[in-house]
Amino acid sequence: MKYDIIIVGAGPCGIFTALEIKKHNPNKSILILEKGNSIEKRICPKRKTGICVNCKPCNITTGFAGAGAYSDGKLSLSPDVGGNLPNYLGYEETQKLIQYVDEIYLNFGADETIYGIDKEKEIEEIRKKAIRSNLKLVECPIRHMGTEEGYEIYGRIEKHLENIGVDLSFRNPVKDIILDGSGNIKGVIADKEYYSDKVVISVGREGSDWLRNLCIKHHIDTETGDVDIGVRVETRNEIMEELNDAMYESKLIYYAPTFDDKVRTFCSNPAGEVSTEYYDGNLAVVNGHSYKSDSLKSANTNFALLVTKHFTKPFNSPIEYGMHIAKLGNMLSGNKVLVQRYGDFKRGRRTTEERLYRNNIIPTLKDAVPGDLSLVLPYRIMKSIDDMLIALDNVAPGLASDETLLYGVEVKFYSNKVITNGEFETNIKGLYVGGDGAGITRGLMQASVNGVVLGRSLS
Repeated sequence: MKYDIIIVGAGPCGIFTALEIKKHNPNKSILILEKGNSIEKRICPKRKTGICVNCKPCNITTGFAGAGAYSDGKLSLSPDVGGNLPNYLGYEETQKLIQYVDEIYLNFGADETIYGIDKEKEIEEIRKKAIRSNLKLVECPIRHMGTEEGYEIYGRIEKHLENIGVDLSFRNPVKDIILDGSGNIKGVIADKEYYSDKVVISVGREGSDWLRNLCIKHHIDTETGDVDIGVRVETRNEIMEELNDAMYESKLIYYAPTFDDKVRTFCSNPAGEVSTEYYDGNLAVVNGHSYKSDSLKSANTNFALLVTKHFTKPFNSPIEYGMHIAKLGNMLSGNKVLVQRYGDFKRGRRTTEERLYRNNIIPTLKDAVPGDLSLVLPYRIMKSIDDMLIALDNVAPGLASDETLLYGVEVKFYSNKVITNGEFETNIKGLYVGGDGAGITRGLMQASVNGVVLGRSLS
């Protein structure tokens, strides 16, 4: 069978591409091919047992709804956060599309509460503290779905796609694309050959390395993107209470004085848990999430501190660079995540189990291995993280405590930026890309918006 459109990857970008096409042209035939499981089969045993059984593929990073379904489900309602779409669409158009997508999420059951818009006085005080410490506060309204509620919302979307005639094929990774004699897209190769003159690749971060290799093989134009490498910070809720109550997720940017590197907070999870994600077979990197239900909340808040580096020629391997650093951490920890107390981090000594468990802050990632991040992270990244924590302590006093926990390594695999035209079509006619894996977006909302734009151009 030949389809009108084939979509590779069932993350937010792929989902919203299909939704928008069917809205404008219900008769279009669409196939979505996904490496992971359907939403109802995306069950991570470690969430209950505390023991990773190495699901292949990983149910946290792959499957319907992508990694977003298992990582807190925050919708950033500002074009300033979550990707580069304003560079493609313009700021005002991106804002309109965010509102459009937000309504769709609400229709499928997202919580109507928006954080960060009704506490102006408290936010003003936070902004003052940030300015005094040379931190830039990015004010972004947040809609929080929550890990467990996000699962339900995307479950409804999956059923809806099936009901409107979208073919979904799970546990069916695409191996390659098929080109005709003129170099135009003809289809893809998965468990068998599927044909279409229009193919959208929206594989997300988990598929970024696969996409990069595909670009090399078929001479798809790309450019080197930034590298984001850092740690996940965990502290007590009491330390982050002011920021959590006023904004839910506080987004702060700092240019570290030692090297002038950009450091930012990312993916804050009040009363959340630190988690492990597995990439590239068995590469463990750290992430975090939080639940909507009060009964599932923890005593800790976690967030990422990411150092952004932009390399110049001849460097052209940002994804491999991030993987190399993550592999060093895995080598020391037996393919698990390392954890170090900030006090030990400052003093250049390894954290021991005895020092770790006398803390007020008890790790929520129970199988994290106490160790020494200085054996993993380059000095420049370590120093920039240290500079940022000292600055953040002026906004959230107590954050630079010896007891604060640093987990490593956190790496964001979206550094392969595919060059496209205004409709997100590559230099191969009929081949379109979108989402995090293509280096266009960096989060749920902008990936979903990217899908809407693709869907309208393909309708």
